[in-house]
Amino acid sequence: MQKGIRGVVMLAALPFAMSVAFAATAEKSAAPVPATGGVTAAPTLSAEDKAASGKTYFERCAGCHGMLRKGATGKNLEPANTSKLGTSRLEKIMSYGTEGGMPNFDDILTKKEIANMAAYVQMPAEAPPEWSLADIKGSWKLLIPVDKRPTRQMNKVNLANVFAVTLRDSGEVALIDGDKKTIWAIIKTGYAVHISRMSTSGRYLHVIGRDGRYDLIDLWSEVPTTVATLKAGFEARSIETTKFKGYEDKYAVVGSYWPPQYTILDGLTLEPLKNVSTRGNTVDGNYHPEPRVASIVASESKPEWVINIKETGMIRLVNYSDLANLKETTINSAKFLHDGGWDSSKRYFLVAANASNKVAVVDTQEGKLAALVDTAKIPHPGRGANFKHPKFGPVWATSHLGADVISIIGTDPAGNPQNAWKVVQELRNHGANSLFVKTHPKSENLWADAPLNPDPKLAGSVTVYRIADLGNPDPKPEVLDLAAAADLGKTKGVQRVVHGEYNEKGDEIWFSVWTGNKTEPSAIVVVDDKARKVKTVIKDPRLVTPTGKFNVYNTMHDIY
Repeated sequence: MQKGIRGVVMLAALPFAMSVAFAATAEKSAAPVPATGGVTAAPTLSAEDKAASGKTYFERCAGCHGMLRKGATGKNLEPANTSKLGTSRLEKIMSYGTEGGMPNFDDILTKKEIANMAAYVQMPAEAPPEWSLADIKGSWKLLIPVDKRPTRQMNKVNLANVFAVTLRDSGEVALIDGDKKTIWAIIKTGYAVHISRMSTSGRYLHVIGRDGRYDLIDLWSEVPTTVATLKAGFEARSIETTKFKGYEDKYAVVGSYWPPQYTILDGLTLEPLKNVSTRGNTVDGNYHPEPRVASIVASESKPEWVINIKETGMIRLVNYSDLANLKETTINSAKFLHDGGWDSSKRYFLVAANASNKVAVVDTQEGKLAALVDTAKIPHPGRGANFKHPKFGPVWATSHLGADVISIIGTDPAGNPQNAWKVVQELRNHGANSLFVKTHPKSENLWADAPLNPDPKLAGSVTVYRIADLGNPDPKPEVLDLAAAADLGKTKGVQRVVHGEYNEKGDEIWFSVWTGNKTEPSAIVVVDDKARKVKTVIKDPRLVTPTGKFNVYNTMHDIY
């Protein structure tokens, strides 16, 4: 799910450049060829098909399986493993998905594309090129200097209730006026923006594409305007700003999947300042060449970022008060680190270790690991969900890619030590293959999706629990079919409902209805949180595969 390019046109799409690299050693035939002695040789592809498959792998597969195919959230796909499965089995897995969390691709890729991908992953992986600080600086463009920008808000939009919505396959972000439920602006960005973060001031929107393109957007302009841009790497996922008092908006940080590194930038101009590699040994003591930067959060109590290194299982607390003498505290946890969020006190950070079926808890005040919590298979919380449980006190929740449950973890070691850092309750989700749970301090509900479930009915629905009912012996959820409510008609792609996000007031929750490709209609369903009824369906031909939605106010204040 990524793109990018290395060379003169720094901000163009990577798939072409990557595909050329992937195709460098391509053969002429797409079918297995019998070798001497009757042994079947590894499949080969024409240069054209290999290039196309490399592009597809980068866009659809690398996020879970890695550029070098060594695996993380997804399985290791090096030829030693894929060749054992064989072409036919690989085609079935790609077509129909798995219960472990991999979605079906038969509604997105053609049979030929799937057959080519089955051959491609049985061929040796080729490492992409490096991308140094000099390369990043070469890509940096300051489009509007700080002294040329507005000194006050030049529009009348309620910025606190604006949603930054990723338009995955068009390489854009839609800024939607949450009061009017209409598109305010559409900004060209990198491909498949993974996350949008707000500056502490609430003025600047930071967005990172999976292709490594980073854009800084000024919301004070009469029309939202990109004021700076650069290319952080060939593949990226996470960005954050500075939130400690005295450092508001001073720095930003971007973490790359490839090359594995994080880069510190000027928060108002994106000028690259420092580049730090994340290559090194795992918690097992083995060297890993591709330890990708996953989630990043900023502390409000220290000049510090929490940076999670996926493949190593290491969590770095990075103190940005002195860049020339950068101080890091490295915390061993478990593999493979992915996404996570703060507890309600914002002292503890909880992050999913997917492959270990654990959630790691970091005490950022003490600078050490507080706990490793055993959970169901493949936790995937997004930022998670904080609320006060009627029986167990303050808790944080995660759903799972590999299990149809929502795990509730106690987070109050001072007030409720008997419940702290363990799963105190498991709730039934309507299906496995969930990506996000969500609630809000003003809400009485807990929501969970299951967009990667191979069953279209489950993929198009959400589970909602009333928090007050969770103290009952057997709480019952309500399941809402939001894909049906969107009324998009018959589509080739499965209508997947993904990523709940609350509005500023906490009385609406927005879900994307996503059909898998840019040729079919999508929508955003706005649900009245208290009534649990669909309030509005936002439809617009410009809403091309909307996925993540980030409310300005909630993102600024880490409300989840």
